[in-house]
Amino acid sequence: MSRTTPPRPIDVEALFPELSAHRGTTTRLHPRPGRPGVEDSSVGGPLLWPADEPWPVCTEPHDHAHGRRPADIRQERQVQASVRRRDLDPGCTEEEAAQLERLREKHRTPAAGADDPLPLIGVAQLYSRDVPDLPAGPDGCDLLQVFWCPFDAHGPSGYGMLLDLRWRRSAEVTDVMTRPPWPEVVGFDGYVPEPCVLHPEQVATYQYAGLLPEELGARIDDWDAAQEEAREELEEAGQPDEADGPAAEDAPRLPACYQYDLSIPPGWRAGGFASWHVTDPYPMDCPTCSAPMHLLLTVDSSEWDGGSGSWRPLEEQGLPPHPFATPTEVTVGRWGELNIFACPEEPAHPHRWSIQ
Repeated sequence: MSRTTPPRPIDVEALFPELSAHRGTTTRLHPRPGRPGVEDSSVGGPLLWPADEPWPVCTEPHDHAHGRRPADIRQERQVQASVRRRDLDPGCTEEEAAQLERLREKHRTPAAGADDPLPLIGVAQLYSRDVPDLPAGPDGCDLLQVFWCPFDAHGPSGYGMLLDLRWRRSAEVTDVMTRPPWPEVVGFDGYVPEPCVLHPEQVATYQYAGLLPEELGARIDDWDAAQEEAREELEEAGQPDEADGPAAEDAPRLPACYQYDLSIPPGWRAGGFASWHVTDPYPMDCPTCSAPMHLLLTVDSSEWDGGSGSWRPLEEQGLPPHPFATPTEVTVGRWGELNIFACPEEPAHPHRWSIQ
């Protein structure tokens, strides 16, 4: 089933015609639970990885012997999904509660030393044929594969994530690895993605407000302030943040705002503009050639957020938000998003990223 973004609640270019010079496109990936294959673009699915090529590993020294088993994390999600599907009693039975408690136990792998190579988790793969806004890869590569370490213990702070991106020419892979290695335990549940197929959709997007020309940004800020005042009045009158369930499609929409309704879509997406809603914008220049980098991929903790819920696809209007709002079960930071940047001059140059 395709996924279709609803028309924006307001024609923002009618309000601010200058925004036409700051319009772009981005491809919403719309990951949804499924059974992707190695020939499919996916999140959490099997990767087209050569059988004779070593699987990516983390070689930074850190304690990765204590954590949760990936199989337990996925089984816990299944139990929780079963509980949510029950109409009459949303609570757990005693048996389910005991099962969840057991599945949430942490385990230690004594044989794992701090300096031992740790298999990375394959997070996603994107074929250029499926994703219109995926920037070109180096040397004719048509497949981007994303990996990360399942522990936050990297960099000078000792808390940073480790990300590994690989480009390849898919036609050159003839013998595919069928049983890639997995870490025995992980340090964070949100690093274990659920298998999802993608439903790419190209939509319009606009530059983050803080990076627009000063005069235009100030006018948008004033308009947003007026919209926020109207929103607060509605909320004080009892209008909920977002209506869920069958009544959602008939519920009145809250006033729109530039950041969350009109400019940058939430969810997993490729290309377009990065959001800087947690930190002030800062330069993302290539560490090799100093060229200003472009957004390659956004990994988001949810497909749409609260407020007006205006980005929820038409095909999913009126449905409960879970699991459609969090299909991948990936969590970035404190329920945020990971923006990955690539060099437009030479895609083979090292990537950079920002968590918002």
